[in-house]
Amino acid sequence: MKWEEVRRIYPERFVKIQILNSHVENNIRFIDDMAVIQAFVDEKEATRELVRAKDEILVYHTGKEKIEVPIKQILGFRGASK
Repeated sequence: MKWEEVRRIYPERFVKIQILNSHVENNIRFIDDMAVIQAFVDEKEATRELVRAKDEILVYHTGKEKIEVPIKQILGFRGASK
């Protein structure tokens, strides 16, 4: 399903989606194809689902014209130095 369809079917709602196909440009992930798992009326419930979301699952608001996810580089270090 395309984002335009999701927005038309679920206007002004949060939706929980599974990413089926995406691509990355300039550290932004653009979602090309998705499956809607659930739609939310309650913002608190949507927030709880967002916190639990893993891997290819997102919660996003259909008020957004495009579905884009910034990719953050997490820099860290391994091990401990003595």
